Amino acid sequence: MLCLGENAPDLVGSDYGSFVVEGCGSLDDVAARLREAAHDALLLFSASPAALADWPALAQAVLDTAVVVVAPSARPADAVALLQYGVQDVVADAADAPRALRLAIERRREQAAARKGYSTDLPTGLPNHAQLLEHMTHLLALREREPAPMAMIVLRVDGLAAVAETLGQESADVLRRKAAVRLRAALRASDVVASIGHDAFAVLLAWIDSPADGERVMDKLAAILSQPFSVAGRAQRLLPHAGLASYPEHGKSAEALLRRALGTALQFTPVGRDAALPADRGPAAAANDEEA
Repeated sequence: MLCLGENAPDLVGSDYGSFVVEGCGSLDDVAARLREAAHDALLLFSASPAALADWPALAQAVLDTAVVVVAPSARPADAVALLQYGVQDVVADAADAPRALRLAIERRREQAAARKGYSTDLPTGLPNHAQLLEHMTHLLALREREPAPMAMIVLRVDGLAAVAETLGQESADVLRRKAAVRLRAALRASDVVASIGHDAFAVLLAWIDSPADGERVMDKLAAILSQPFSVAGRAQRLLPHAGLASYPEHGKSAEALLRRALGTALQFTPVGRDAALPADRGPAAAANDEEA
């Protein structure tokens, strides 16, 4: 597990199990470690828990890690917001961290097992994270027998939280659905679009001629998502961060490719608000891309 913060409790001799702890010096260090490998848990000590919601790597951290935050001064609203983003627990006393970590890890394992029985992200209607990994695993097995390039694109979007604050969560869900339809309309039937978090989409390009094709599609999708959406009679914009992982250059497992693409997306310079769409195709006019 990873740990960021001073005065960490004894996690080696804890009654809740012996944790193997890797210390981190900053949130940037945590993000780099998460890009390198998966970890069972992440313990964050924070004097400003509200600021953690704006940490770009939070989406990656909660994707496959049990995240526990120690925040003595956390307001109830801040704690609830972190839980909504996928954090497993927020505790005020560092002495409670070992128990919270053990329970968070076990809950995470139970949730991972339960997700296998559900294949759809209900707000968007897209395949979810577990279904995407399962599909990729089957496809990668085929690629071992019949080698061919393919690419994984991750698009993390800023702007949903602002819509939720000003117009409500229902409007934010409408915006997510419209983004999903726009992505689906811009791709081939053989490509897979999935929801992998509250603010991230993944696109699997199962058949490409060269890695350059993946970069071209990534740029096109980022430009498409940067164009305005109509939600509740207002023009709303998303600011996309895009990342790409190519098979087999960047990995030969579903988890490795997804982790690489998500890590790259966190470092991506967003498409500007006035960026032009590629000449070959603009955002498709979809049924749920009208007034809502």
